[in-house]
Amino acid sequence: MFRRTLLLGIALSLVAATSAVAQTIKLRIAYVPVVAAAPVFVLAGAGWAKNAGLDISLVKFDSGPPAINALASGTIDALAIGVAPIAVARAKGLDVKIVAASSTGGSAFVATPKLTEAFDGAGQDVAKAFAAFRAANGHPAKLATLPPGGVPTVALNHWLFKLNHVAREDVQIVAMGIDAVQQALLTGAVDGGTVLEPALTIVLQRDAKLKALVPITKMFKDIPGVVIAVSGAFAKANPEAVDKLVALSVKANDLIAREPEKAAAFAQPILGGGLIDTATLTKAMKSDAITYVTDPRLIEDATRQMLAYQVELGDFEKAPPTDGLFDPGPYRRISGK
Repeated sequence: MFRRTLLLGIALSLVAATSAVAQTIKLRIAYVPVVAAAPVFVLAGAGWAKNAGLDISLVKFDSGPPAINALASGTIDALAIGVAPIAVARAKGLDVKIVAASSTGGSAFVATPKLTEAFDGAGQDVAKAFAAFRAANGHPAKLATLPPGGVPTVALNHWLFKLNHVAREDVQIVAMGIDAVQQALLTGAVDGGTVLEPALTIVLQRDAKLKALVPITKMFKDIPGVVIAVSGAFAKANPEAVDKLVALSVKANDLIAREPEKAAAFAQPILGGGLIDTATLTKAMKSDAITYVTDPRLIEDATRQMLAYQVELGDFEKAPPTDGLFDPGPYRRISGK
């Protein structure tokens, strides 16, 4: 009897295991290596996705457009990137929808000592500070940021020219990659720049003379940092998987808020890649440059404003429409709101 019971138990376990394997859904997510995408790293690193039946593969991209191309080719199912490339791609016919926010903000403007001195002397008047820097140094302030279309770049232009009416001749904006911005500030090749977390925390730790003057959310109110989007094909074939992804994002954001050290430990192997320790990543997660949110409805207005401003910048001729871009259904179902 014992042997029969034992065999029956083993058989039932095998059936359950087989069923779990059969129900496991593969989900390939493209991401950019920034802390604003931390919820995706946490839900994968903590093993929650696996326990929920999601076999997640995270694929790193340096920027949004290549990730969009991967989604269009069918090699990627979901995205954890900035909102603008997704909006543009959808406007061009790509079947993709944003099902969750991940964060707002994600970066800050950092200044070298000479530029900080100009700001202090101008009483933090932005236009006067850049004018004073140019007068004192004989050249405009060289500012590093991402290529056109990047969220930090949009915010930098908005802060300089829309909010503070800085004279164009007082600044020189130089476009470069995420890592290059970090190195340019550390080597003194530029006078300031918009720096994404965790690079923001890293540069401030490595050079105490550098100073974060303003977080991106004060450069452009509530500007979306990273969003989570899924292809239409994946969402139609796996609606429950999408709901699980959003539910786990909520859980991850909650852990980041309550226990950032624990969240950082889950995310560090993915985001850190052995180059960033958990303590540094914890500090980056706690940065006042980032606010973690999941409800996609909270970033709709800011997204429309950002896309409209990008028309002024010349990023595109007409703002991509946001009608149908956001799908709050999964969040509503799992939150009851």
